[in-house]
Amino acid sequence: MGVTLVMGVIGADVHAVGNKILEYAFTQAGINVINLGVMVAQEEYIAAAVETNADIIVVSSLYGHGEIDCRGLREKCDEAGLKNIPLYVGGNLVVGKSDFAEVEKRFIEMGFTRVYPPGATPEQCIKDIEEDLGKKI
Repeated sequence: MGVTLVMGVIGADVHAVGNKILEYAFTQAGINVINLGVMVAQEEYIAAAVETNADIIVVSSLYGHGEIDCRGLREKCDEAGLKNIPLYVGGNLVVGKSDFAEVEKRFIEMGFTRVYPPGATPEQCIKDIEEDLGKKI
């Protein structure tokens, strides 16, 4: 039984390159990837996770509005029966220069499991998936 991951670029963001790189890395690692593409609404992540019985949701954002776009996602997951699903988020999550530790703290408070800065590697995310799910991919 492998790992199923739902991913996409949230909100009005159309940055597809990082999304494709992550999909490739996750697929090469043996993860079953459901890539929703760009401009994904919170409800689309949730519907796909429920439909595929996903183990994890990975949200990308590069245009700086990730904090706004991600607000309330944990609560919606909980309401949909995805109470314990790990939520990962990464990219350029806020507009302007911000201390990443502060950005990370805000996303953790919003219910995200892992928060990645710009330039984080897919390998780090894969390692975290193994750790958080307690199984080797």
